[in-house]
Amino acid sequence: MTIEASYSHAEAASARIRLGMVGGGEGAFIGAVHRIAARLDDQFVLSAGALSSTPEKAARSAAAIGLARSYPDYRTMAREESARADGIEVVTIVTPNDQHAAVAEAFLEAGTHVICDKPVTTTVADAQRLQAIAQAHGRIFAVTYNYTGYPMVRQARRMVRDGELGEIRLVQVEYPQDWLTEQLETTGQKQAAWRTDPRRSGPGGCIGDIGTHAYQLAGFIAGMQPSQLCAELSTFVRGRALDDNVQIMLRYANGARGMLWASQVAPGNENALRIRVYGSRAGLEWQQEQPNRLQVSRFGEAPQTLSRGSGTAHADAARVTRLPAGHPEGYFEGFATLYSEIGHAIRAARDGRAPAQEVNFPTLEDGIHGVAFIEAAIRSSAGGGLWVGV
Repeated sequence: MTIEASYSHAEAASARIRLGMVGGGEGAFIGAVHRIAARLDDQFVLSAGALSSTPEKAARSAAAIGLARSYPDYRTMAREESARADGIEVVTIVTPNDQHAAVAEAFLEAGTHVICDKPVTTTVADAQRLQAIAQAHGRIFAVTYNYTGYPMVRQARRMVRDGELGEIRLVQVEYPQDWLTEQLETTGQKQAAWRTDPRRSGPGGCIGDIGTHAYQLAGFIAGMQPSQLCAELSTFVRGRALDDNVQIMLRYANGARGMLWASQVAPGNENALRIRVYGSRAGLEWQQEQPNRLQVSRFGEAPQTLSRGSGTAHADAARVTRLPAGHPEGYFEGFATLYSEIGHAIRAARDGRAPAQEVNFPTLEDGIHGVAFIEAAIRSSAGGGLWVGV
């Protein structure tokens, strides 16, 4: 069953979910990705926004995409939207990391569901405070670890859950890029500037930007979190304030071992997220740049390549597949899967019920794990590579 078909007739006929956005205006990258993803399965309508840091830029950014309700700041938006009969039901937060906590708190207190980019906050304490507020107000809080939306990632997760790999022994995950190989942040490039600034990005650079993606993906597929880690965070580009390369060893409670490498200074790598998981009976490998394939190697047998959209895919992969085999799905579709899954949950919340059991998206709990990972890795590295608890 495809993701479109997994919606009931009643859901399809009901009003689209009214979405707001904070951030994502002029010069932003990820805001446009979220807007496209939210529209892809026709479940959301963008209704309001505070898209930039100044009222002028916010209004200009809203006009550029035809958004009628533009606010000068997020506090005004949270207050006025909550007072409208047609106000937003959920807000997407796509600001630099340092603003996530304050923006999320304002909308949760106003009774609005939240979708937030990762890392969800810059400290565990802030993330835990948001969790308490979300629980007190009964609001959904989703975190866009978008790679969990890919069908073959869900295929891999199901195979691990079903015991097809046996007891998990090894988890190897890497996420190299090369876009910060030189000091791009000094050229005025907006994305590089805030991601390398500890005042805006938080205490982690590469580890917070992409290392946390790798960490979350490993836990999502392997079904377990490490109990300890040993990290070395490096800054190779002279004059850079935050880490641009991360190497981490992982220990799991069941005796499994893992390694995580993330880098933004590895020439020749664009967005080379890759994970390998090995158990006592089989191993698997998935690469983000070839997302429609999953390689499975059962001990003593020739490796097998499973294809998205084919008869070899499990139901978990099939229900989030939109196109027939041979028609590639990728980054936008993975993001859109999360929006559609969140949409299921919001529609259920409208009716005071829980979403269907198969609905799956990263929550604030995942966000807390991600920030705890960043803090543990920084603590380990600062101590000269100590083994620390996560």
